[in-house]
Amino acid sequence: MKSEANNLKQRNYTPLIWVLSVVAVIIILGTNYIPRSTTDTIFGMKLTVLPLINAILNGFAFLFLIGALVSIKKGNVKAHRNFILAAFSATFIFLITYLTYHALAGSTSYGEDGFLKYVYYFVLISHIFLSTILLPLSLFTLTKGLNMQVEKHKKIARWTMPIWLYVSFTGVLVYVLISPFY
Repeated sequence: MKSEANNLKQRNYTPLIWVLSVVAVIIILGTNYIPRSTTDTIFGMKLTVLPLINAILNGFAFLFLIGALVSIKKGNVKAHRNFILAAFSATFIFLITYLTYHALAGSTSYGEDGFLKYVYYFVLISHIFLSTILLPLSLFTLTKGLNMQVEKHKKIARWTMPIWLYVSFTGVLVYVLISPFY
């Protein structure tokens, strides 16, 4: 009887996760085709502050993920869950500010030649590719954890955590490398 009650509480979020993931990618790609305004401010602040805010949010997400990893290694599931929810919150706010910036300001090109240019583009391309994979992967991991499907959660989290750490860290690194060209 108890397992039937647990199964009733657990919903299949797979279709929703895939729909959200596809819609998010379409919206992100769509920002490249939005006509740009000639203004360089939003709510009285310069648009160029948004990439800094994005880097800060990525940095917070990275730190929250480290906290989540340390917490779960110590067996503290409640702290782990709170750190993960904080990382999701930072990442969600990042997505809003990222979309706002790119919808209004477009992209910034890397402005130098030489070795760092290759490092920048390698980091940027790997960051973009892995962030696209991360979106559904993190949502699947979250739903398995919240549904207390511990074995499935652990299995997928072994992939999600290092990818999310990489994406968060490289988000900061991309900002550091491109910031002189804003």
